[in-house]
Amino acid sequence: MATNGTTNGNGFPAPGCPLPLGIYAPTMTFFTDDEELDIPTIKRHAVRLAKAGLAGLVTMGSNGEAAHCTRAEKCAVTRATREALDEAGFKNFPVIIGATEGSVRGTIDLCKMAKKEGADYALILPPSYFRALMDEEAIVDYFNDVANGSPLPLILYNYPGAVAGIDMDSDTLIKLADNKNIIGTKFTCGNTGKLARVARATDAVTPGHKGSGYMAFGGMCDFTVQTLVSGGSGVIAGGANVMPKVCVRIWDLYTEGKKDEAIALQKVLSKGDWVLTKAAIAGTKMGIESYYGYGGHPRRPLKRLSPEKVAGIKEGISEVMKAEMGFPDKFPNGTS
Repeated sequence: MATNGTTNGNGFPAPGCPLPLGIYAPTMTFFTDDEELDIPTIKRHAVRLAKAGLAGLVTMGSNGEAAHCTRAEKCAVTRATREALDEAGFKNFPVIIGATEGSVRGTIDLCKMAKKEGADYALILPPSYFRALMDEEAIVDYFNDVANGSPLPLILYNYPGAVAGIDMDSDTLIKLADNKNIIGTKFTCGNTGKLARVARATDAVTPGHKGSGYMAFGGMCDFTVQTLVSGGSGVIAGGANVMPKVCVRIWDLYTEGKKDEAIALQKVLSKGDWVLTKAAIAGTKMGIESYYGYGGHPRRPLKRLSPEKVAGIKEGISEVMKAEMGFPDKFPNGTS
């Protein structure tokens, strides 16, 4: 398991920004009305999230509509995010890119391109196009081959809903952790028992425990407290695009020993996050639009929401957004 040193375990330079504990957002990719990249809004959004107190950002994940973007666009979004963070005083703020492609060669190539654009780590799904051929051996070989050729350390992305139901079990994830360039897993499967087993077997870093450096990430903000209880290192959560300060507040309360307060706020967050989960990418963008004045629509074929649905989303998250607006930015002037 990799730690941050002079190399990432396979002879490549170590990432510029170590991964801290805490809350990460897989950022939305914003488009103009004619579906071109809206770079100014992408930059604005990245800075807002960093100021709110997040630990890092993921570009081109599922929420970022990676499936709808070209390689050049993925690199442009990552470059713009890095530029915006540096300009706002967040030079030591890590950027992770969703760099999954269908082949070992393609994924390695995208990781190499992304490193040049400022990415520090790569979040990688298992290959799924040829689902019937993707047994455990094929999946393990894929990740080891990518890790051995990638200049970016890898975070495994266990999200069965995005990969034809492939759900890596704890034995597979623990086996893959032996590769020095695989430094964590994101559990969007929502299985906190699996997270606990992997975290324990890898001696994952947790608040107050340095461990091996391995990172076990919850995959949704509606189980932030549960991630901490299970021995997690952080949460990569789509809801953090809309209510980042609430997510950070729950993490901070729990790690400060104020568990009852953290649990009470978690219940409010879980209620609001379910509204966004059901509304998916279009709904999350409309949540941002409703409360921050920007957001727009996803790329087709994803549907635009009716005004009635948008109003329902705004009302459905009103309780958590009242809490969100009550918290100040954690880093209003940057961190470096």
